[in-house]
Amino acid sequence: MDGDTFITKDGFIFNTFGYEHPENRVFAFLKYIPAKYKDLFNVQMLTRTWKFGTGPLTSQLFRAEKLYTAKNYQTFIEAFRKAFPDYLFFDETRGKELITAPLEKIQQVFVPKDRLVWLQNLSKLDSIQKLALELVNLISKESGVDLADLGMHGSIALDMHSQESDMDFVVYGTQNFRQVEEAIQRLVNQGALTFIAGNRIEAARKFVGKYKGKIWMYNATRKPEEVTTKYGDYIYTPLEPVRFIATIKDDAETMYRPSTYKITSYQPQDLQSELDSDKIPIQVVSNIGCYRNVARSGQQIKVAGTLEKVQSTRDNSVFYQVVVGTATSEEEYIWPI
Repeated sequence: MDGDTFITKDGFIFNTFGYEHPENRVFAFLKYIPAKYKDLFNVQMLTRTWKFGTGPLTSQLFRAEKLYTAKNYQTFIEAFRKAFPDYLFFDETRGKELITAPLEKIQQVFVPKDRLVWLQNLSKLDSIQKLALELVNLISKESGVDLADLGMHGSIALDMHSQESDMDFVVYGTQNFRQVEEAIQRLVNQGALTFIAGNRIEAARKFVGKYKGKIWMYNATRKPEEVTTKYGDYIYTPLEPVRFIATIKDDAETMYRPSTYKITSYQPQDLQSELDSDKIPIQVVSNIGCYRNVARSGQQIKVAGTLEKVQSTRDNSVFYQVVVGTATSEEEYIWPI
């Protein structure tokens, strides 16, 4: 499921992307790179490093300063092509090469809901672990969402955190997410939590803040019954870049990754974006995590992305959508108006 983390036999740590995967492979994005392979990846790395594992099996890990840029994604593809071609997969449904992990390469999987149970059962907790559990319990109590529908993500879940680490948790299910969202707003109003809004996207999403001096953040993962499509159900054909303003008519799936905004009232912002009536997109899909949940039904958004034709392999029906985060351009975005 999206947000599950796994380490491969080569020592790479990935985060699963989305819910539709080819047979025997998982779409994922590279999060941590073993020190011995650092020089293969010609990108700017964070100065901070991480350690995974214990004893003689401990490995030092690096992370790219910018994980989600189109340029870095292409650099990662070329690095894997040179040294680890098994991690590349030509996706015929999209007509392009993507980073994946073969199932046979996966050594260990960290599922957020399972990692929360693991954390709850630890006999000895450090201060960050204690605070993370305290926060999750507070959120559960205030929202009425059962702890079984929450999970722990990030470095705490991988047991490679430090005193500077964020407390990163997951909410399973659409309704649960909305309840947690409302509960967090109440807790902020009460002064128990604060929001951090370093830019307009963070201010719109309200997904990051502080609790007792430590940064927290949260995101949503679908429940299994909320996954309604499988890999191969659709063929995606990119057509042209477009820029436009639209109104959101359905925000039920905006919190996930990929996030989906059902739209109406398409207004082109340049001549290239003027479309025939049969090609007007019905939705905007973001592969970029930061554009999750940035606007609600009735609000307008300004979008730059790639128009795609989407054809069902089941009944040949066709609709059009705009994708933000194609890994081909840095000029793709969703801005709340």
